[in-house]
This record gives sequence, structure tokens and C-alpha cells, in this order.
Amino acid sequence: MASLLTPLYQVTPRDLPAATQADQQRLTHVVQVVTECCHLALRTPNLTMLCRKLDRYPEELLGFAYEGAGVGLAAIDTAFPWYSRTRQFTNEYATDYKYAIYLGAGMGLARVRRRPDRFIRRLRDDVFGWVVWDGVGFHQGLFGYRRHVQERHVPVGIGGFTLSVFDHGLGRAIWFGTGADVATAAATINAFPQPRRGDLWAGIGLASSYTGGADPAEIATLLGYAGAYADRVAEGAAVAAKNRHDPANASSHNHSAVEALCGADTTIVSQYANQALNELPTDGPEPAYGIWRSRLRHLNRGVAA
Repeated sequence: MASLLTPLYQVTPRDLPAATQADQQRLTHVVQVVTECCHLALRTPNLTMLCRKLDRYPEELLGFAYEGAGVGLAAIDTAFPWYSRTRQFTNEYATDYKYAIYLGAGMGLARVRRRPDRFIRRLRDDVFGWVVWDGVGFHQGLFGYRRHVQERHVPVGIGGFTLSVFDHGLGRAIWFGTGADVATAAATINAFPQPRRGDLWAGIGLASSYTGGADPAEIATLLGYAGAYADRVAEGAAVAAKNRHDPANASSHNHSAVEALCGADTTIVSQYANQALNELPTDGPEPAYGIWRSRLRHLNRGVAA
């Protein structure tokens, strides 16, 4: 199985946008970890053993390790549709890394040009299944930067809330693709049609707070650059706080970035993000995941307010 799939999931620094390669060891290292752990998932059929291998990575990198595993597990589930390794691994072994695994799964599907609709249904997750589309957007933005970012191409058949989540991932790809340069990222977003900018800024908030790549003082300027979309930056930072604190692997960078963008301590922001999941309707016209994200947009005014 690994010998068949691994060649499809090879990534080198030359595959990344030029600004990501230039003096951005942090971002290129993250991509390397994701790629390594994709290959681990392809080569490790025993899921308990897979967890042990992933957990050997430094604590601060574990989210990226599990994201890479999500890439590989989705590749297996796509090539062999009678498997449900992604769902099994998430539910039985790595619940705290669900978000990262789903992001990786979206990347895995995009790599082989598969729409994720059927895969998402197989996850049986009415709230976070949408995150797979975020992973698709990140992959398309990072590895198709000219077409999807510079030319602002909208993939055929993607619209509505699906496009919103795709653009969360595209915003994360802009952070990587601009080398985490705040001014360049802002100019890149401003070139997009106005209806797409808020979701792109939400992606910037998540990537800058979770992954880093710029110092805290620079990240604090994101709110000013975002202007009317500052609440969307805070929204993304709140998602980062939750996904750092749930598995307890937050670093000093995460603490400072989230506090700068949300106006509150990252522990409090994480608690707020989890509380915002309470009583989410899953049978209404608006996706539950969209309702949750909208509840996080007040954080730049301070959680305690």
C-alpha cells in the first residue's frame, strides 16, 4: 500500500511558493513534518503504533504530525473506500487532534483531485466535518499559488459556505505563501473580491497564531491591517487556541499571538471556544460549524467584556 501511494505525496521545498522558501525555516519545517507523518501513516497499518510514532515528535509539533497522519489516512480511505481509517483513528486514538487530522485529510484528497463530499459524510461528524474543506483550500493555495491566490481562481462547483471554509484554508496558504510577511499578506487579501476577504483573514488568524513564522509584535499588527475584518482574525486565533490547548501543546508563541489578537489569555480563549460549541443546532439551514465560527468573532473585544 505504502509503495503505491507514497509517490503521490512527495513534497520538497521547491514545490512551495518562493517566499515560503526564502528565510522561512519555520514554515518549511512544518511542511516537512506534515509530509513525513503522511508517509508514516501510509507505512504503519497498526493505529496504536502510528500514535506512538507520531508522539515521538516534539510536543509543539504534534499538531502538524497528526495533520500529516490525516493526509495519509485519507489517502488510504480514498484508494480503498471500504476502509474508514480516518474516522477510526480520530474517534478512538486522537480525539484532541481531530481538527488537525481533518485539515490533513482535506490536503490528502486535494492531492489526488477528489472532492471531499463523500469522504465527509463517512466521517459522520455534523460539526467539524466541514474542516476537510479548509484542508482542501490550504493545499490548493500552497501548491497552486499562482492559480488560486494570485489569479484568485474559484474551483468549479464550490460556492456558499463551502467556499467560505475553502477560503479559511486559502488564507492559511497566503500566510505561508507570503513568508508570514504581514504587509504582503494583507495586500494579497485586498486583491480578492470583497466577499471573500473575511474568510481569508480568518485563515490568517489561525495560521499566524497556531504556526507562527513572525514575531509577536508583527502578528499584533494584523488587526490594524485587517481593519473591518479584525473580528475574523480573532476568530481564527480562537480556533488556534482551542486546538493548542485541547491536546495541551501550546507554546509561548501561541500564548502571545492569541492574547494580542483576541484581547484575552489563550487559556480563557480556548475555554470560550469550547463553550461556544454548546447547544449547536445540527439540523438547521446554517451549518453548525458556521454557527460556531460566528460565535468566535467577538474575541478581539476581549472575552471578559
